[in-house]
Amino acid sequence: MAAPPARARADYDYLVKLLLIGDSGVGKSCLLLRFSDGSFTTSFITTIGIDFKIRTIELDGKRIKLQIWDTAGQERFRTITTAYYRGAMGILLVYDVTDESSFNNIKNWIRNIEQHASDNVNKILVGNKADMDESKRAVPTSKGQALADEYGIKFFETSAKTSLNVENVFFSIARDIKQRLADTDSKAEPSTIKINQPDATGGTGQLPQKSACCGS
Repeated sequence: MAAPPARARADYDYLVKLLLIGDSGVGKSCLLLRFSDGSFTTSFITTIGIDFKIRTIELDGKRIKLQIWDTAGQERFRTITTAYYRGAMGILLVYDVTDESSFNNIKNWIRNIEQHASDNVNKILVGNKADMDESKRAVPTSKGQALADEYGIKFFETSAKTSLNVENVFFSIARDIKQRLADTDSKAEPSTIKINQPDATGGTGQLPQKSACCGS
């Protein structure tokens, strides 16, 4: 029986691994739940160690499978979560706009990224709980934007409760990663593609099918 085509073996063009990091209670799990399941809960359950969800999206005609890891923010789980930095292709740094200490700790989280993640990992800054009353806001939008500018990364304010910018955040970082992977592929192609050359396929001149997955 003939082997199934590559698309039948893999229903996506890119596998993108994302990591959500930030202090405990900033709403990382709620953001993930809103994006992956379209739901929101007010019951707060602390993430123990690490959890993940998957959602496949379409960007510019390509199917992107997002594997999104949700990490625990507490110090006692820090050694568990650092193991996941290395495999991450994109990292969402999340703080709570009503909690200034969670914003101040973003610099510590960035230091963790610099220590444990790949050099070319994509990053995005996310100020969550933007739906809260302005009287409760502790971090102005301008302050979040200034920090993002300092590190040369994109910035969004979100609300897992109202869905504000949740889709935009994940689509934005996914698009940047896809572009980076596509650029890497295009640079590698000239040295690997041979036209009408006899090869292991039996001299037919056809290249063997390659998996559509670029992220494994």
